[in-house]
Amino acid sequence: MDLPRTLFSIFSISMLSSFFPCAESAADYTNLVFKGCAEQKFQDSTGIYSQNLKTLLSSLVSLSSQKTFSSTNSGADQNSIMGLYQCRGDLTLPECFNCVSKISDTADKRCGKAVAARIQLNGCYVRYEVAGFKQVSDTEFLYKVCGSTQASEAGFDQKRNTAFDMVESGVKTDASTGGLFYTGRYESVYVLGQCEGDLGSDDCGDCVSSAVERAKADCGESISGQVYLQKCYVSYSYYPKGVPSISSSSGNEEQRHTQRTVALAVGGLAACGFITVFFLFVKSVMKKRGDD
Repeated sequence: MDLPRTLFSIFSISMLSSFFPCAESAADYTNLVFKGCAEQKFQDSTGIYSQNLKTLLSSLVSLSSQKTFSSTNSGADQNSIMGLYQCRGDLTLPECFNCVSKISDTADKRCGKAVAARIQLNGCYVRYEVAGFKQVSDTEFLYKVCGSTQASEAGFDQKRNTAFDMVESGVKTDASTGGLFYTGRYESVYVLGQCEGDLGSDDCGDCVSSAVERAKADCGESISGQVYLQKCYVSYSYYPKGVPSISSSSGNEEQRHTQRTVALAVGGLAACGFITVFFLFVKSVMKKRGDD
């Protein structure tokens, strides 16, 4: 098949979800952030491309139960399709598997027979492309979202910029362990950054630096934002009253435990509130019947 030299930047981009909170519920990591589908469709009269894509996605799902990043190919020569997935560094392997499975289950519905695609959820993404699709720069801009609320407190820029400095150096430090992932906070700013698993430490730092500069330029005084480039992304949130119970360590067990504890605590309080109201209601009804 003769494919045009199409760039990812001319994909049809759809945004169906937005900024994820730092302490999220168990299901939020599978919410869709955006999808990028190449406008060019593969001609598949024999069904070979559809079968290769199905095999590829199945392989990626299987690999996601063992590691948080992997790439593979399906098919041969001009019929080959390359694909990869990346899970957020603070997800467990079962969560990673669940996240990638969600994409696999809906890839055909999201992008149909596009010759290349990227589907980004809050906790993971999958991208694939057929043989001959032109590669783009690691720092190619894909998608951004900036919060509508503007910071009014003095010192916001300084706090956010210090947090950005932390994530730029943090992803490089963590790259030595294969993580390429960092989360942390500086005073009232929570920040997260991650690079695709095949990047080296310096390339990861350069990519995140480009994403940070884009966030500064495009999001201005917004108190939250996300910027996605081809091989990395950053996000930040500003909490004037302090970051809510989030460890400044990077992707470790303490942080994961803290995030889940906050999510469970919020859910637990809501459940307790509901139960209390329910029993008060029953008590009121019984008392009324007794009076009658």
